[in-house]
Formats: sequence, C-alpha cells, structure tokens
Amino acid sequence: MNLYRLDAPARAIAATFGVDAGNDPWTGDYVTPGRPAPVIAPDSRSGPRRYLRPKLWGVPPPPQGTEPVATVRNLASPFWIGTLRHPELRCLIPATSFALWSGPAGARRQRWASVSGRAIFAFAGIQRQNEDWPGFAMLTTDPNGLLDRLGPGVMPLILHAEDHERWLTAEWRDAAQLVAPFPSHLMAVGEQPPL
Repeated sequence: MNLYRLDAPARAIAATFGVDAGNDPWTGDYVTPGRPAPVIAPDSRSGPRRYLRPKLWGVPPPPQGTEPVATVRNLASPFWIGTLRHPELRCLIPATSFALWSGPAGARRQRWASVSGRAIFAFAGIQRQNEDWPGFAMLTTDPNGLLDRLGPGVMPLILHAEDHERWLTAEWRDAAQLVAPFPSHLMAVGEQPPL
C-alpha cells in the first residue's frame, strides 16, 4: 500500500469530520510515502479540539532501519506498541480512494478501491510528533474477500465513521478491537479513482 488519493480540499475534509481546517493548504491530490497530506489529530495545546494537520507520510525508521516506515502491520511490535497505547499519538488519515495492483506478474493493472456511499473516509493511523520529522503511518490488516481476490496481501485499516472517536480516544485494548478488514459489501473497486 503505497498510494492513495484525497481528492477534496481541506474545507470539505474538515466539514466531513467536524474538525478545524486551520491553515491547511490541501486542495486535493494523490499521496505517496514522503509526500505531505492532512491528518486529523488533537492539538495538545487546545484540549480535545481536533484539527487537520499536514504531515509527511512516513515515520522515522526503527533503530536498525534506514527507510521511513509508511505502514504498520505488526501491532505487537515493541517499536509500535508504545505509540499505539497513547491515544494522543493516533490519528485519522482522510482518503477518497487507494490504489492496489492486481493480475499476474507482467500483466498487473492498477485498480482503485473506495468506500461506497462515502466520498471521504478515514484510515487508522499513528503519528510521531518529532519536530524535525512530523510524520504519520497507516495501519494495515488482512484484506477482505473483495480485495483478497485481487491479490494485494494487505489492506489499509479503514474505520467506520462511528468508530473514529473510539480510535482517537479509547484505551489500546479497546481500540485494538477495531483492527479488522473493512466489509467487502461496503466497498467498490474500479479502473479509475472515483470522482
């Protein structure tokens, strides 16, 4: 999972999630690791209010690593568990679709997955509050039946709208219950990103 789209301006994203857009300049585009994109996170200086905050997709690597980490799969890893246990380090990653590749080697085709009936949805994410590297990473999980047939191996952890608050505030034992494939019947896959 290394490409998603957020084809909506900051104002529309903020309205969808009931947060403050602040000065986020986002106008809509694609996102790949190393590029900035807005995430929804609390502002420790202003209490429980949430804001769109531009951050880079990718967090600093573990001590033995050399490349930024864009996705988190092993939630029991000591490298991630400390972050996951702190709700203030969790975030929502708004998206309108995400890319996946399907087909046999040499004939793979890019497809775009989205959530039916929701122009903007959210992935579960974590953020690192390093001033030199304000980044985020996306959680992934097993693919649902629809995506499994297309062969990506993993899928982003998509949250139901009613679970956004739980992801951002619950103790980890409770929030961890949200880690599951998003239902196939609530998704669509097409040749192009949805308009």
